[in-house]
Amino acid sequence: MPVSGSKVELLGITQTFQTSGHGSVTAVDGINLKISSGRFVSLIGTSGCGKSTLFNIIAGLLTPTGGKVLIDGEDMTGRIGLVGYMLQKDLLLPWRTILDNVILGLELRGVKRSEARGQAMPYLYRYGLGGFERHYPDSLSGGMKQRAALLRTLLYDTDVVLLDEPFGALDAQTRAQMQEWLLQIWSDLNKTVLFVTHDVDEAVYLSDEVYVLSPRPGRIKAHLPVELERPRPRDIVTNPDFVRLKEQCLQLLHHPSEGMSHGSSSENMSISVGGK
Repeated sequence: MPVSGSKVELLGITQTFQTSGHGSVTAVDGINLKISSGRFVSLIGTSGCGKSTLFNIIAGLLTPTGGKVLIDGEDMTGRIGLVGYMLQKDLLLPWRTILDNVILGLELRGVKRSEARGQAMPYLYRYGLGGFERHYPDSLSGGMKQRAALLRTLLYDTDVVLLDEPFGALDAQTRAQMQEWLLQIWSDLNKTVLFVTHDVDEAVYLSDEVYVLSPRPGRIKAHLPVELERPRPRDIVTNPDFVRLKEQCLQLLHHPSEGMSHGSSSENMSISVGGK
């Protein structure tokens, strides 16, 4: 994928919540992160490390206690509507057809429904939803629903897309198919993707870079470039470079203090595995 400068930059992002009877709780602390345009970047970490909090901050749904969110070099902290955001649940509207669910983001951006349908139809046929445009969500499988939800998010007409464990509820076979489908559409549309997952294999297989977060408060523990050739065949999971990077991720996740240093810069620990 071509890279043309920094698309998203987080500068010292800290988020503290006030709780009833338990004082303050810091979810993320001093996160510094820079993502270049057109990259696929994954965040991994244990439950409760602040990944979803970080996504809410980037999406503008939560204003951080400290720090800034830059998009294309401009301070966009607390501003909504600048990124596409998909949660684990598909959140399709049951009273709308698949086509009308897919165009929802376009409509929210002011595109007329007839025009939005015309824009979306070629994508439905290109990416495996052709013939299902008039179906309703309850008639589709879990994988097809996620496909529609992802397409809705990716057609929202933003350069940056946040995907929070979109395949977490799928079975292994469907999940593998969806990973390959996502890589195809990401390559075609040239989006900058920030992806949250608990699955280390998934993170390595999909990504250009993997960031490992420490347990709460979440800090950048390691930055791991994934220098494996694209396109990636499914059997790359047996490649020695893939296996070494996976083992490195697991080691960092299972040993919370390893890889940490003072501060939370993405330069704390950077390991390169594989080659182009």
